[in-house]
Amino acid sequence: MQIRARYVLPLVGVLLVAGAAAPSSAGPPPALEREGATQLQRDVDALLATGATGVLAEVSGSGRPLTARAGVADPVTREPIAWNSRHRIESTTKTFVATVVLQLVGEGRLGLDDPVQRWLPGLLAGNGDDGTAVTVRQLLGHTSGLPDYADDLPLAQATSQEEFNRERFRSHTAEQLVAMAMRHEPVFAPGQGWAYSNTNYVLAGMIVERVTGAPWEQAVHDRIVVPLGLTGTVLPGTSAYLPSPRLAAYQRLRAGGPPVDVSTRVSGHADASIISTTADVNRFFRALLSGRLLKPAQLRDMQATRPAEPFSAVWDEPGYGLGLMKRRLPCGGWVWFHGGGWWNAITDNAVTADGRRSVTVFLAGTLEPGQDPTVQAKASARLIDHALCAG
Repeated sequence: MQIRARYVLPLVGVLLVAGAAAPSSAGPPPALEREGATQLQRDVDALLATGATGVLAEVSGSGRPLTARAGVADPVTREPIAWNSRHRIESTTKTFVATVVLQLVGEGRLGLDDPVQRWLPGLLAGNGDDGTAVTVRQLLGHTSGLPDYADDLPLAQATSQEEFNRERFRSHTAEQLVAMAMRHEPVFAPGQGWAYSNTNYVLAGMIVERVTGAPWEQAVHDRIVVPLGLTGTVLPGTSAYLPSPRLAAYQRLRAGGPPVDVSTRVSGHADASIISTTADVNRFFRALLSGRLLKPAQLRDMQATRPAEPFSAVWDEPGYGLGLMKRRLPCGGWVWFHGGGWWNAITDNAVTADGRRSVTVFLAGTLEPGQDPTVQAKASARLIDHALCAG
């Protein structure tokens, strides 16, 4: 997740979904549940007031989930927000992909310290970029120093409805996206710093494909979506459409311009393309932190963090591991998460260290290009803090 008005992104593959899981029947006392539901609704209303057309939040743990919503699913049609709304979860995709990579590591099919050159020979070259010096671990942890292709993507440059319409159905291969990044010099030498770059996860998806012999989407589908029964989760590939029921995102492409429905667009590669529901995102993070998806050694690798200072304006003591972030709660202890957002489709989330309680927030924002999203991000963080500190 990047703290900026246009966050992260991009595409390729095949439409994949799965089949279902039973909820737990145990739960907190009724009075505590009512208090939690009331606070959640207050926080959702406050988040809507920071600049959004729709907000949906779900708290999962023992017993019945707590849910709250505010605003509308689409400001033009004024339809209400469905509890099972599909939303582009953008960079939360990275945690799914990192989980698959670490599963392959646990199976002995891939090494975290393998150089990218071993799996993708000749791909990282030019302007000082060197595939022999960048490792898989550095890709997952954003310590590779590789430039971010996202700002060079033509869609990201759209400033009018006409430009957006021209670009939103255009797909690029993973190799083309990496080539955009290779136009630039490295941000720093591999392993000598930390900088968020979507290019890292485009490469991670390509390595999954090279190791498994199938699209990265297939690996996520077979290893995560199906086993967990994530029935609302979609890997859209080159499809530009957000399935119904949806939480539509609109954005002004230039200051003072008309709001444009930016929900219909080719959405991404292994860095930011998954579409999901609040329930599915919660189920995924609870399974991950409770040890259902990774062996202990690989979960420890994922949770080995380094400071992520660019996010300290929003979160206390943020750290980035391998496709997973942590931050300190105001009531003490740590939570784990990975949010994402682009074109005003924003996802925030967090799960307790034992995997027992989690929160996911979907937001259709209204920020204009260049607007600072920090106030909005802090309001979302407060919602999550209240939900997890009360648990």
